[in-house]
Amino acid sequence: MHNKQNNRESKTYVQGLRPFGNTLPRGVKGILKKNGYNYSEIINKWSFLVGKDISSFCYPKSIKMTDDSKNGILILSVERGNEINIEYKKNDIINKINSYFGYKLIKEIRLRTLNVITKKKDTPNILGKFNIKYKKEISEIKSKKIRNSLYQLLSIAKK
Repeated sequence: MHNKQNNRESKTYVQGLRPFGNTLPRGVKGILKKNGYNYSEIINKWSFLVGKDISSFCYPKSIKMTDDSKNGILILSVERGNEINIEYKKNDIINKINSYFGYKLIKEIRLRTLNVITKKKDTPNILGKFNIKYKKEISEIKSKKIRNSLYQLLSIAKK
């Protein structure tokens, strides 16, 4: 057994063994104290918890917990136009999350509108005009490996 002294603390260790709490980085300790593992679990299992129909247009933005780790507020980012769907399904979402964790983790859900820029479906492919030109130039390259790699790159860029 030996003693280790730092500027902040003096601890006794046996053969280099340390308490698990001392091995965690400071940022992780703060997250664990604020129930960040619950938030990460909600994010990881979001589509499983609420279903694909709801998870396709909303996702959890943050969670605010009280001191007793109960009755938290879940803040969801919702695509514009789908707020009313989530508003009607708030109780279902709360019940599903609370039943997953086994205790009343979420008390309330608040919505934040997410402005999503939709991409036009009729956008022309940039390479469409120059595809023939590139193929001619690529076919003039002597190295077979480079030629094949460029053909693959061109096909990926076309998609």
